[in-house]
Amino acid sequence: MVRFQTVNQELEKKVRIRTAKLKLLASLDGLTHLSNRRQFDQHLEHEWNRAKRHQYPLSLILCDVDYFKDFNDAYGHQAGDECLKAVAGVLKNTIRRSGELAARYGGEEFAIILPNVDSEGGGQVAQQIREEIHRLRIPHEASPVKPYLTMSMGIATVVPDDCCSTDGVIKTADQALYCAKEQGRDRVKKVTGIPSFGPQG
Repeated sequence: MVRFQTVNQELEKKVRIRTAKLKLLASLDGLTHLSNRRQFDQHLEHEWNRAKRHQYPLSLILCDVDYFKDFNDAYGHQAGDECLKAVAGVLKNTIRRSGELAARYGGEEFAIILPNVDSEGGGQVAQQIREEIHRLRIPHEASPVKPYLTMSMGIATVVPDDCCSTDGVIKTADQALYCAKEQGRDRVKKVTGIPSFGPQG
């Protein structure tokens, strides 16, 4: 009987470990091993609610590899994949505090959630990432910006309340990113506070 219980406990332990591994894999992007879009959405919701409850700022950075389509055309899709992995490595090394999360948002676009980080702090993180991307010196002769890889970034910072939502902060960060691209790329644009997009729910 004791032996049977021991075998059962070992099987249950193996099942728990396997389930945890599968859950982790389901939350990661297959190429970059950053969080995927689904995990990003869940984490943003969680950190948004915490920031709203404790009334501290939350910053969101959206970043885009400049002229990535041209990079793929010039160097091939395999080189493009290696490029995205290198960018992901920079993001992983930059995001260290509890609650922070870096995700592959889609294609060559990445997102970073920074709980309890104000606009100035968000700007510092974004500039650090931008400088680290420069240091990689990944050749990008097809880019009109620089002969190596660069990124554009948009930051939205807000203290969540009932008048704004996670959709609102994403839209605002996206607008700031668009602004960075329009103004020449390889730069960071910040927005503090976000327009009201209606209550979350």
